[in-house]
Amino acid sequence: MAEQNSIGSDAIQDLPQQIDYDLSMAVERFDSWVDGAIRLLPNIFLALVVMILFYGLAVLVRWLVQRQSIRRGRHNLGRMLGSFSKWAVILSGFLLAATIVLPTLNPGDLIAGLGVSSVAIGFAFKDILQNWLAGLLILLRQPFEVDDQIKVDSHEGTVEQIETRATIIKTYDGQRILIPNSYIYTHAVIVKTAYEKRRSQYDININYDNSANSIGETCERIRGAIAQVAEVETNPPPEALAWDLTEDKVTIRARWWTNSHRTNMSRVRAAVINAIRQVLDQSRTEPKPH
Repeated sequence: MAEQNSIGSDAIQDLPQQIDYDLSMAVERFDSWVDGAIRLLPNIFLALVVMILFYGLAVLVRWLVQRQSIRRGRHNLGRMLGSFSKWAVILSGFLLAATIVLPTLNPGDLIAGLGVSSVAIGFAFKDILQNWLAGLLILLRQPFEVDDQIKVDSHEGTVEQIETRATIIKTYDGQRILIPNSYIYTHAVIVKTAYEKRRSQYDININYDNSANSIGETCERIRGAIAQVAEVETNPPPEALAWDLTEDKVTIRARWWTNSHRTNMSRVRAAVINAIRQVLDQSRTEPKPH
């Protein structure tokens, strides 16, 4: 009979279509969390101290790496390697702090888990990783440096900065272009300022009827006019060569060497063309030999 009353009371308490709740269980669970946190307070404090120490060590390592790189004239490489070293030290400190807070945590298992997840991360950030590695190889091998003038496909300008993701160049008309490092590393790059001097050329078409001099004399006069331009290099000397002949004209190719920077080359080119023009005007006014 008592058993039946017990069943009846349970049926009355557990009514259908009603939510049963017991606050005592929630309070007990929260109390256990608080007790656990209090027991871990010394470990948490020690872990924070470890993180602060490792962060200071990471900043010091980055500074040392950048300092050594600046001494060797590798500022961009030092910035990249310094940043990488800093985060590597911080990650090591985080793993050590995690084992202090949770002694049962095995860093090996955590690293193994990161290794498995890194496959998915690698696919997700494939382009970013490719650009970072390409940027590191560019800085290590130095096919070009900051302030060099390069040409990549149709983009040409002066290298302003080599970052982890892209190389920044400034075009001659004052625009900024960001080219991904992976693209630069896998495509042909023309380094305009790789050498101190660069050769320029200009073709002159002369009609036979408008020249009072022979082809050899005209070439010599053009060569002499180019040599008079102040910024034209004397070694190698300028040249003026008969390059092509047609029925009514001869093409003379003028070639000269200047400083490899584009600003110098453009200025010298204008001066050379002006000097050639003056020589040709003078030859036209001279009487033709009978």
